Amino acid sequence: MQATLQRAGGRTVTLLRDALYPPTCLMCDARVQEVGGLCPDCWRETPFLSGATCDLCGTDLPGEGKGPMHCDDCLREGRPWAEGRAALRYGGLARRFVLSLKHGDRTELARGAAAWMHRRARDVLTPETLLLPVPIHRWRLLKRRYNQSALLAQELARLSGCPWDPLALTRTRHTPPQDSRSASGRHLNVAGSISVARPEAIRGRHVALVDDVMTSGATLTACAEALAPAQPSRISVLLLARVAKDR
Repeated sequence: MQATLQRAGGRTVTLLRDALYPPTCLMCDARVQEVGGLCPDCWRETPFLSGATCDLCGTDLPGEGKGPMHCDDCLREGRPWAEGRAALRYGGLARRFVLSLKHGDRTELARGAAAWMHRRARDVLTPETLLLPVPIHRWRLLKRRYNQSALLAQELARLSGCPWDPLALTRTRHTPPQDSRSASGRHLNVAGSISVARPEAIRGRHVALVDDVMTSGATLTACAEALAPAQPSRISVLLLARVAKDR
């Protein structure tokens, strides 16, 4: 009886909340059915990735494609991880979404973003997968007050049931921003800037690096190379958005 009353009370609170504060679109003020959703107009303007994508970095590829496919960059450079998935193509409304999460204090966006990432990564995640957010340096964390990748990893853990560890990786060097650097410059800028705080938590595990956006892959490469001595069984990459070259 008590459990039934508690459930009824919870439904009542939800109904009252929705009546007083109806859920609105993540990117505008339009009404939506569920918290964390997009209105039809914003949904149409959001470049979700579907169809043929690179199995290593998640970027979209021409054609339909069946089975694992790799983009030119991944074929040429290789990646120190086994597979990668991305939910959005970085641009337009997706770019505004990512920047709002990263720099605009819109931390509530992480829940909807993680739901999109979860849908794209269902073929990669298992209950034993350890989610590792890409770390930011403590000075940047002090300025920003949160790590957007950690927010995404936390929400992914909630949705998937996977464990996550926000402290397994640390940024040991405060690197300058990557903006306006070439791909090689980005790799040099972050090389050796990541370390593993708890290698015993990594050994023999399937780990998935979680980040908001991938451009050249330099930061993710630094993370994967730092993880290698800890001997994970496999490394995957889960992204909210992938910057893609115009074709």
